[in-house]
Amino acid sequence: MLVPKKQRNVVYSALFKEGVMTAKKDFNIKHHELDVPNLVVIKLLQSLKSRALVKETFNWQWHYYYLTNEGIEFLRGFLNLPEEIVPSTLKKPKPQAGAAGSRYGGERGDRPPRAEGDRPRRPFNPDEKKLGAGGDFKPDFRGSGGFGRGGASRDGAPREGGYRREGAPTGGAGFGRGRGGAPRE
Repeated sequence: MLVPKKQRNVVYSALFKEGVMTAKKDFNIKHHELDVPNLVVIKLLQSLKSRALVKETFNWQWHYYYLTNEGIEFLRGFLNLPEEIVPSTLKKPKPQAGAAGSRYGGERGDRPPRAEGDRPRRPFNPDEKKLGAGGDFKPDFRGSGGFGRGGASRDGAPREGGYRREGAPTGGAGFGRGRGGAPRE
């Protein structure tokens, strides 16, 4: 696709400045950050992708392009930029002025100050809350198993309304054709 040099320079310089670029998958609109048609941006970055100068991720109808090291060298040569200028993705963030250790300072450390309505915290009292079951709780897990359809009751007798028909073998351990098995005691 033939792209005017002015538009190519706008796209390439924006890509080099940030190190990343996004483009919505809509060819009939202008790019959301640049004064260039979105089709031109996508096709230029597609060309760079085919030469492995950018990496692309496509998600939710948006193209995300990331500049590679080879792409940085290519754009530096194309835009005639010195070696000292690097994309903002490679720059380390500058530390903010203020307290060195914490963002908020004070006795609360790195937590934000309390709002007006917050109540102060009380010390923990272990006698205040009793957790767990009461002293008379005695669980009984000696049954024949879960609650499914028609299994045996706790005393071993088949349940009323179960799925087994009259005269069917009992004592099997599951569904299917059964493997024989001793009846339960």
